[in-house]
Amino acid sequence: MAQAWKCAGLRWSGTGPELLWDGGRRSPLSWGKRVAFGVAEGGVRTCAGARGHPCPVRAVVPARGTGARCEECGRLDRAHSVAADGVADDPRPYRVYLAWFGPGLVKVGITAAGRGPARLLEQGAVSFSWLGTGPLMAARRTEELLRAALRVPDRVPYAEKRAVRAELPREEGERALEIRELHARAAGLEGWPESLAREPFRAVDHMGVFGLAGAPAAVGAVSELVAGGAVSGELVAAAGPDLHLATAAGVVVLDTRLLRGWELVPAGGTAGTSMPVREFGKPTASLQDELF
Repeated sequence: MAQAWKCAGLRWSGTGPELLWDGGRRSPLSWGKRVAFGVAEGGVRTCAGARGHPCPVRAVVPARGTGARCEECGRLDRAHSVAADGVADDPRPYRVYLAWFGPGLVKVGITAAGRGPARLLEQGAVSFSWLGTGPLMAARRTEELLRAALRVPDRVPYAEKRAVRAELPREEGERALEIRELHARAAGLEGWPESLAREPFRAVDHMGVFGLAGAPAAVGAVSELVAGGAVSGELVAAAGPDLHLATAAGVVVLDTRLLRGWELVPAGGTAGTSMPVREFGKPTASLQDELF
């Protein structure tokens, strides 16, 4: 029987995306690399645990959820999460940013200054600019100021991000227009916390980093993993947690958050997928994404 591995998610490093596996193993990904795996017959998806600890009851979790946690582990994870307002006294400096994911999709957010642009890569931000740096609560107040005064949201569903990737402007300057305008409007607002050091507009573009320039448009996305199913394709692009895989039926997006909790085995055969795929442009039930 083939050895099974449990995926711990996708991480962006200085050299690009890499899959993480329980036990510490890493699989660096590059364009043209074949990604192929399956779920054994009879397999079930179990809770991934929280804060580095396994789920005490190994609870079975829904195949379509992106969090891969049971209710109790999800509560524990949120209790220690800055994103979920579970931490208010973090002494580290934080940065406020504006992120652009495609036409009409802009959000404001915060990230620990020490993480650099990692959070923006994880979210699939095609372009972004910093707004300022300061203590956590000052960054939070600035985020709320932009939400209230400029009606800039603090989250964008991943389904919407995927839907506009085929419509991204070719010119880098065009991809920065919306956040350039919002940055200027934000600079004119009153009520900025004095402890937040403002930063000038400077767009950082991830189109090349994600491999999206010239990549074929995706035709659909894997909606869930199922026992006995398999996915196989050539990696042509990646953005946030999404891998864009070229298959015989076209490019299919695989949200790697769906992998967590499953025991995965190697898969052979031709490029394709026997997992359920939702074709883009067709209506679907709304699924809950994680924060940010």
